[in-house]
Amino acid sequence: MASNSTSAWAVAGFAAALQLALVVAAFGFVSLLADLEPISDPAAGRLVGPIAVGVSTGALLLLLGFGMSRGLRPWSLAGLAIIVTWGSGVLAATVAYAAATGTLLAALLFALGFMTVGFGAMVPVSAALVALLAAVTTRAERGGVERPRWPWERDDE
Repeated sequence: MASNSTSAWAVAGFAAALQLALVVAAFGFVSLLADLEPISDPAAGRLVGPIAVGVSTGALLLLLGFGMSRGLRPWSLAGLAIIVTWGSGVLAATVAYAAATGTLLAALLFALGFMTVGFGAMVPVSAALVALLAAVTTRAERGGVERPRWPWERDDE
């Protein structure tokens, strides 16, 4: 079996993929059901949302990889995931919006609004859930729980 650090990074990679899938699905369903655009400001352009989500997901990957390798507790990791993904999303949205419009104060206000009360608020919430699940999975593996086996992998004899 792989070392704890390697296993933690593998779980972190799958958790980051799950995070990205959850955010895309949540954006899509809320946008469809509420008939709203994820980025309501036309001056922002098309890339502000994807950049903010991508940077937040990358930050979550790094947090989970390092945090689970060092044995952080699940609830601590979930709380850190909220802070890290929100902060990195605000930073990324600010930089992307400022690059599109050229105004830093308007970019910061947009990013704070987007990540706090807009569609971006789904990012830290789903990150906390994903971090919690990933940390529990890693702790279970360290406790000796083995992965489920397919029927053809089992030794029933």
